Amino acid sequence: MDKKTSKQRVVMLGSGNVATNFALALKDKHEIVQIYSRSLGNAQMLAEKVGCEAVDDLKMVVGDAHVYIVAVNDDAIASIIDNTPCNNALWLHTSGSTPIEVFEGKRSNYGVCWPVQSLSKSNIVKMDNVHIFIEGNTDMATRELEKFASVMSQNVHKASSHDRLLLHIASVFACNFANHMFTLSSEVLDEAGIPFDAMLPLIKTTVEKLDHLTPQESQTGPAARGDIKIIEKHLATLKGDKRKIYKLLSESIMQSKGVRTKE
Repeated sequence: MDKKTSKQRVVMLGSGNVATNFALALKDKHEIVQIYSRSLGNAQMLAEKVGCEAVDDLKMVVGDAHVYIVAVNDDAIASIIDNTPCNNALWLHTSGSTPIEVFEGKRSNYGVCWPVQSLSKSNIVKMDNVHIFIEGNTDMATRELEKFASVMSQNVHKASSHDRLLLHIASVFACNFANHMFTLSSEVLDEAGIPFDAMLPLIKTTVEKLDHLTPQESQTGPAARGDIKIIEKHLATLKGDKRKIYKLLSESIMQSKGVRTKE
């Protein structure tokens, strides 16, 4: 955004993980005038950090802001839109899988501003390098949204609702599922009384390799080698869901690497 551009008045509808990270990224660049949450306590905690009013009633949401950011659970987005002032401001939601059409017929100037990052209140992320995918309902809304998002990050891209859905699915595989594998790894180690810290250098090296290799190129392990004897030994040790997951993922890796599975 041009340095000469005046600050915009922003209302944050939500006080959770995404709302908190967005509010803190925007607070020195725009004027956040209000935080809404169903829990007044949660709204107040975030409002204190950015210096604005906290409300827990949608009827109290001001109607003269420039930008309204709906940063709530997907199931609550439509309800928030239905129960807030209808005006010509720029309205945004921050969901990866909710289509832009959730605003259709209810607002005239709207879009999506979705960050590809795992965000939490307890670990505030510097948004500068986070990839943010945007979509506006008109060319003007898209330009306005692009300028607004560029205040937070230098990596702003346009993406349709369908492409954003695919990005969200990819993010679940890369982040949520990967993190669950860490949980399973920790549970296996617990049986031997070994702390999960033993895995951290391995995990860090695995991620760092992706700076210069594709995931396919960096894949190692018994399945990538087609080492059936080791795989069967591991499967004989595991039980329940861990055994099923290990077998399914090993077969997927072997198929991906072109390794024939044992009949």
